[in-house]
Amino acid sequence: MSAGVPERPGRAVPERIRAAGRHVGVGLRCVGESVLMVDYVAAREFIYANASVLEQRLFAVVFDGGEPEAVVNALGAYQNGDGGFGHGLEPDKRAPDSQPLDVEIAFEYLVAAKARAGVVVTSACGWLASIAEPSGAVPIVLPSISGYPRAAHWNGTEYPPEVNPTAAIAAHAHRLGVSHPWLDRATEYCLAELEAGRVRREAHSLLTMAKLVEVAPDRPRAEAAAGLIAAALPEAAYMKLDPESSDYGVTPLQFAPTPEAMARAWFGEDLIESHLACLESAQEPDGGWPISWEPPSEASRWEWRGMRTLSALRTLSGYGRLGRGPRRSAVARRLAFFGRLQRQVEP
Repeated sequence: MSAGVPERPGRAVPERIRAAGRHVGVGLRCVGESVLMVDYVAAREFIYANASVLEQRLFAVVFDGGEPEAVVNALGAYQNGDGGFGHGLEPDKRAPDSQPLDVEIAFEYLVAAKARAGVVVTSACGWLASIAEPSGAVPIVLPSISGYPRAAHWNGTEYPPEVNPTAAIAAHAHRLGVSHPWLDRATEYCLAELEAGRVRREAHSLLTMAKLVEVAPDRPRAEAAAGLIAAALPEAAYMKLDPESSDYGVTPLQFAPTPEAMARAWFGEDLIESHLACLESAQEPDGGWPISWEPPSEASRWEWRGMRTLSALRTLSGYGRLGRGPRRSAVARRLAFFGRLQRQVEP
């Protein structure tokens, strides 16, 4: 075990995160709105009216008793002959070519659906192996995205192989029960990068590592790695501890989307409660949840809002905060919506 790593990872370190939550005064204004709760009926209608077929299929599996095979079939529209996934599965880049980021999303959805998709997953791992470094590392996107519409944040020219998204893809592959040489190399690469201090102190990279250490086969090594991640979070770029901030960032609920997640122990009860309250209050008048950046098209915006709405419902359900009836009137949702707008312009 590396020096300075707590014996019980996620318990000795997180007081720094708990303190940060107290000092920014998070959740004080959201809590008043949260008693209105989420309008599940409106959210369901938003999904079926606006989200992609893939999100509708996954929603049906998670909330309506649908068949997991339907998610596998819907993902088939995004899988290319080379085994990878593309066609704007991540909606901010519209390239049809296979992209590692799209593989990550495909695997995540298969895990959420508890689907059996052995050939689909092993084919994708074969494609990953074909583009990976000898270490197993893959870039988040390939240069082919430059020939198609994309959001401004995808206008870069260099996307080197690194733990984001390699660690997240590997994590989902482990959950799917995959056995593949690429997965073995990728897992070793990510853990070694973290242990050597080469993982950037940036919330997206740390989030992908958190997903991996939760399921990595070598449990003593993974638990030591969890301590390194927890220690890096308080000063990590894009770590959004204040739920009422209008800035883009990765929230504690993305690290701990359920109370059972390993990372749940890294955040204090008050901080999680305040983020849940603000997540509840963020439901918009049309029943869906918003995004906080500019996508490349209106089609992308609706796809993202479908994804964010489904994600919000899954998180709230995981924490036992999602009823199945209409909890808020349309008027109440509009009042909460305009209240958030007012806070964003307050000095």
